[in-house]
Amino acid sequence: MAGRINEEDIAAVRERARIDEIVGSYVTLRRSGSAMVGLCPFHEEKTPSFQVTPSRGLWYCFGACSEGGDVISFVQKIDNLTFVEAIERLADRVGIQLRYSDDGGTRTPPGLRMRLMESHQAAAEFYAEQLAAPDALQARQFLAERGFDRDTALDFGVGFAPRDGRALLRHLRGRGFADADLVAGGLARESGYDFFQGRLLWPIRDSGRQVLGFGGRRIFDDDRISAKYINTPETPLYKKSHVLYGLDRARQAIAKKSQAVVVEGYTDVMAAHLSGVDTAIASCGTAFGDDHARLLRRLMGDHDAFGGEVIFTFDGDEAGQSAALKVFSGDQNFLAQTYVAVEPSGLDPCDLRLQQGEAAVRELVARRVPLYRFVMSNIVGRYDLDRVDGRLNALRAAAPLVGSIRDRGLVSGYVRELTGLLGMEPEEVQREVARAARAPRPQSGSGQRGDRYRQQAPDEHPPEESEQPPRRKGLELPDPNDRLLTTERQTLKLIIQAPQRFGAGWDGITAADFTHPAYAAVFTCVEKAAADGAEGDWAHRVSLAAEADRLRSLTVSLAVEPLPITGEPTERLVAAYSSGLQLLTVMRQIAELKSKLQRTNPVDQAVKYNQMFSELVVLEARRHALHQRSIGAQE
Repeated sequence: MAGRINEEDIAAVRERARIDEIVGSYVTLRRSGSAMVGLCPFHEEKTPSFQVTPSRGLWYCFGACSEGGDVISFVQKIDNLTFVEAIERLADRVGIQLRYSDDGGTRTPPGLRMRLMESHQAAAEFYAEQLAAPDALQARQFLAERGFDRDTALDFGVGFAPRDGRALLRHLRGRGFADADLVAGGLARESGYDFFQGRLLWPIRDSGRQVLGFGGRRIFDDDRISAKYINTPETPLYKKSHVLYGLDRARQAIAKKSQAVVVEGYTDVMAAHLSGVDTAIASCGTAFGDDHARLLRRLMGDHDAFGGEVIFTFDGDEAGQSAALKVFSGDQNFLAQTYVAVEPSGLDPCDLRLQQGEAAVRELVARRVPLYRFVMSNIVGRYDLDRVDGRLNALRAAAPLVGSIRDRGLVSGYVRELTGLLGMEPEEVQREVARAARAPRPQSGSGQRGDRYRQQAPDEHPPEESEQPPRRKGLELPDPNDRLLTTERQTLKLIIQAPQRFGAGWDGITAADFTHPAYAAVFTCVEKAAADGAEGDWAHRVSLAAEADRLRSLTVSLAVEPLPITGEPTERLVAAYSSGLQLLTVMRQIAELKSKLQRTNPVDQAVKYNQMFSELVVLEARRHALHQRSIGAQE
């Protein structure tokens, strides 16, 4: 792993990558005053609600999304990248060579990523051209036999690596690429030969359509490498556990539909997309793992994932069953419901399309069954259910599966289903499931299902320590048009957009002055940003202090919304809102104290009563002072 990116370089990327240019390459923007507006790329809309403010380097959606951020967060979200990946992509785009702190690991030399990306794009173009060469006849026949014509091959960028062993090297050398970079990128071997020779090739791209590597299929009997498929080795660009073939085509559909269909091969992805299954992707040269799951989680969005689904296509044979069990063991990485689509004939999506048509591929996905049901049926099928001990052992093997189901509403249904499979009494099955749900389990990430998905069967009451806390909801955003919260919102907008107009300690404002939790959280971010003493754009520093994405989006919206007046805000305006906000707090305190006084007997509880009355006098004096200050500022 490389070290941390130098903070100065991150700031330079953020400053040099003009947000209007970056966003404008994805969204059509038009000028509207000091801002630019367009249709939001993250949800369907007909009226533009997406706003970019170049002067502040921020974007925000005033529509259904209510999301926002800076140029880095935009690239993260639209191309499904991590923070580091977004920084590296922007740095490559604006010509900044990133520096990494030395943590003892392997570091990517400055500028290498940019050169590798350029060489991979050139290689992809070269390989695609070679598919039309005479030597590629067998490669074209391979595609044709699987139902893919020339136009489809061009659309997917399928190519061919010439057999002479050095054709790509000669081509890229002629384009000015150095041998050392070609070896570092996995395009050439240190021996001076092309990495891929005599292979049908698929370019493997990231969600932004940047070529990261290739997958090569054996098509010649005399190929010295016996493996049917070989992939680009691990490089600074290509990490097999972090890439998914077809993600560049499926990214938007996955995010829109909150669905991903995981197939096993490159031709399966092609067949699925041609059949209308536009959410199909595949792992590249490795099993679908935890990193792939996290990649899909980012793309589908955790907040929508319980309404989404990840569908795996497996054969109905023993290998397919084993693959399903492996997926189930890591299923805690999905918040989406996980399904299995099994073709009884054993055909993969590519052969299914070829033999039965594109509708059959769509039908395969439509026939999906929950992963739990598929695995449960296979577990029970291992036992002799004609024997009493066989049924009991099958129940004990399947009960932990049912007990781990995260959706409580499904538990009773699966108990009934397991009862039917076993031919046992429902009460006996339910007791065993409840016992399995209470049993200690390994923590998440250990390769087994985590405790947080453990569920109890209905009508069972396990000990208190086994009960799971309710799933936490994300921070609820306030209604920007709520009149009861107008003073809070306008005050925060002034703090973020005109901090220089406030006195020390924000004129006495505290987080307790904000009644909505989100507004209070934003003010806490303000205090953090002020305390760190860093330099740079103030609004951006406040947004960085927000840990949650939704809170960061709220901060951005406060930074770009119009202020309550035209022109530059004045100190009198700031005083009016700051004193008005604190006045509301004092009035709430007075109302609460008066309520307590009414419930207190002045004779039997004289000391307590007199103390509260003295506090009320102080509060009334403060209320009067704040009221006068507010009126004076307004005048």
